[in-house]
Amino acid sequence: MLKLITGLHHFQSEIFLSHKELFERLAHGQNPDALFITCSDSRINPNLITQTNPGDLFILRNAGNIIPPYGAANGGEGATIEFAVAGLGVKDIIVCGHSLCGAMKGLLYPEELRDLPTVSAWLCHAEATRRTVKENYTDLSGEQLLNVTIQENVLVQLENLRTHPAVAARLSRGQLNLHAWTYKIETGEVFSYQPDEGQFLPLTEVSTGIERRRPRLATASSI
Repeated sequence: MLKLITGLHHFQSEIFLSHKELFERLAHGQNPDALFITCSDSRINPNLITQTNPGDLFILRNAGNIIPPYGAANGGEGATIEFAVAGLGVKDIIVCGHSLCGAMKGLLYPEELRDLPTVSAWLCHAEATRRTVKENYTDLSGEQLLNVTIQENVLVQLENLRTHPAVAARLSRGQLNLHAWTYKIETGEVFSYQPDEGQFLPLTEVSTGIERRRPRLATASSI
């Protein structure tokens, strides 16, 4: 706690004052550029990765960056998505998975979750990920299997995202773009799924990474 409190004092006495105009503007409302959906993992910092300021990203986080299909759960995910799209009018939604994801490890090895029944129940919303990986990547194991699970899960959650009425309506009018990203903790690299290539590519090699369909499976080599 001492570290946190010291940080708060530093923020209030130096950081806040040096960005006073920004925070005064934010006091009048928010107009984020994108909804950023990612994992709760403490090693992921969306604003740091994207070098954005407060007010730029509307952020949704949970274990495994999971988006239950519309009506499948009573959590805050659906409400957050609806508010971001219909209330704030974001033009882009990013679903960002990451390397070394503990939730995806749990999905692959459910026996490790015996003492975590709530986590195990939550991962049922990623059952399509588990089945896709089980039926299509029988030749993979270890780190490669985990990597492809992380990637496939991002693509599955994009499909779930499309079941939300606010998202479906904006997509049909061409007013919303969906992006599938994975972040590699070890190197700081970010990969974006490219439908035409059927794989995740480094964002430095692509222009937008806009996702509109899912014609092929992911690959194990990207992260």
